[in-house]
Amino acid sequence: MTQIDGLPPLSEVIRAHELSAKKSLGQNFLLDLNLTAKIARQAGDLSDCDVLEVGPGPGGLTRGLLAEGARRVLALEKDPRCLPALAEISDAYPGQLLVIEGDALEINPLEHLNPPIRVAANLPYNVGTELLVRWLTPKDWPPFWQSLTLMFQKEVAERIVAAPGTKKYGRLALLAQWRADARIVMELPPEAFVPAPKVHSAVVHLTALEKPRFEADAAVLSGVVAAAFNQRRKMLRSALKALSPDIEDRLRAAGIPPTERAEQVSLEAFCALAREMARS
Repeated sequence: MTQIDGLPPLSEVIRAHELSAKKSLGQNFLLDLNLTAKIARQAGDLSDCDVLEVGPGPGGLTRGLLAEGARRVLALEKDPRCLPALAEISDAYPGQLLVIEGDALEINPLEHLNPPIRVAANLPYNVGTELLVRWLTPKDWPPFWQSLTLMFQKEVAERIVAAPGTKKYGRLALLAQWRADARIVMELPPEAFVPAPKVHSAVVHLTALEKPRFEADAAVLSGVVAAAFNQRRKMLRSALKALSPDIEDRLRAAGIPPTERAEQVSLEAFCALAREMARS
């Protein structure tokens, strides 16, 4: 295995610090530094960017990001066992790595980052979707980030990029594609990780749009989409009837047949319906 820096292989780091992945923290360590460097490259040119990383573990992706020229990396790590290994990386890259111990759901990273900012992470399985939703639904848009390069379980990644008419198409696809360009850029088999998970993984790259793809009020759109997909097997005239007494008229005004089901409706049509619902 080719080394990307002067630090020991990750397998040695894990042995030296007696690290083992904790299921309770959603950990699966990616030890191949060639793969972590390849993931880092999917984030684009990092030389003029600060990078936010969540759940670095023993630092495989952290090293990839720094080796690929990231201006600075902020790594948020909940597991104190990993801090000594990350400190060794910090020593090897003076002034380029800041490690903060804590829960990424509770830390404001903007206190420690300077724009432009990109996010790159092998997200812990148990918080990955929640973090993505938070990053896609800030109060103001454009967001603090230029792009997100994130590893998920493959099934979650496929839900993010899903198209209408497919079983995986739903709220997550609409949320991501309304405000970002999203594509799967890598797939990884279970054996790439230690311990090997039961599922395949995939890296999704999302690039923030300057403004949402179609006009709609975020809260109204979210409510419409949630109601539609909470009863995705029902026709929309039934699934959405609680939102408005004249829902069939509003569906027709948005160009949607009332007998359609949620998975058949495009993002553009959902946005048109949200605009109709926002009218008094």
